[in-house]
Amino acid sequence: MVKVLTDANFESETKEGLVLVDFWAEWCGPCRMQSPIIDELDEEIGDKVTFAKMDVDANPQTPQQFGIMGIPTLLIKKDGEVVEKLVGYSPKEKLEQVLEQYA
Repeated sequence: MVKVLTDANFESETKEGLVLVDFWAEWCGPCRMQSPIIDELDEEIGDKVTFAKMDVDANPQTPQQFGIMGIPTLLIKKDGEVVEKLVGYSPKEKLEQVLEQYA
């Protein structure tokens, strides 16, 4: 199940293991294309990777802290450290390859 993150719980929910956070907004077309891919990956490899989403309109602090200017942006953290930042729509195959490097 994909977690929903807020500014309040971001740090505690992303400090352990491998976590992919999808920064998105309701009005963003590419974000709506990205979302089903995140859901699919969660079903397939959710035991190895934690998948989470954060609405940038409802939670402006965290995106600002990480310098997120465009969405969708996918932030990949391993044990609390940012290891990858993907800006724009990312196809499933690319995400699988990137996550495999850190799993």
